[in-house]
Amino acid sequence: MSMSYQFVAIADDAIPKAIEPVFQHALTTYASETNKVVTVWRQFGDDDLAFRPHPRSSTVGDIVKHQLLSERRFFGEFIGTAEPAPAEVLPAKLSVAAAVDRLAELARTRMGQLAPKHSTWWLERVPFFDVERERIWVFWRRVLHTAHHRTQLTVYLRMMDRRVPATYGPTADERWEGADPTNSVGAAGRK
Repeated sequence: MSMSYQFVAIADDAIPKAIEPVFQHALTTYASETNKVVTVWRQFGDDDLAFRPHPRSSTVGDIVKHQLLSERRFFGEFIGTAEPAPAEVLPAKLSVAAAVDRLAELARTRMGQLAPKHSTWWLERVPFFDVERERIWVFWRRVLHTAHHRTQLTVYLRMMDRRVPATYGPTADERWEGADPTNSVGAAGRK
């Protein structure tokens, strides 16, 4: 048995084919990262959206809203995809299910816009806050930003004594036959 998700928002066969195969990994990774976010978000209930581990911490709902809004900004302002108006990004009533649906919907639309782009577009330097970076760099920066907030929420889950789902590999709560976590010097030395 290998790692699999109980719920998949974007199936492998729904990922569009990049016009230049060298960029297929960007689309595949974006779909995979969206599925990982969905897996973590679905561990929360609507009553958990107000949870915060400390008065200065963001709530679960704040992080969910930030993910939706900041993705819209990264893709619309910096990468250059057509995005809905900011006021149209968040669900009318925030719930875990509505946020999951919206995240997946926006990601599928973006992948459709990214698939036909050529290397000249991906490698073009674009404004990014107060500097310029290649569009592909901004894309990967977005993926890293997403991973940061997903990890933030897995810490919240642990603090709430909830199950932490596998995203890149096994967790204390989710293991499978054939999983090979690198938790020792010996494991790190395998070739």
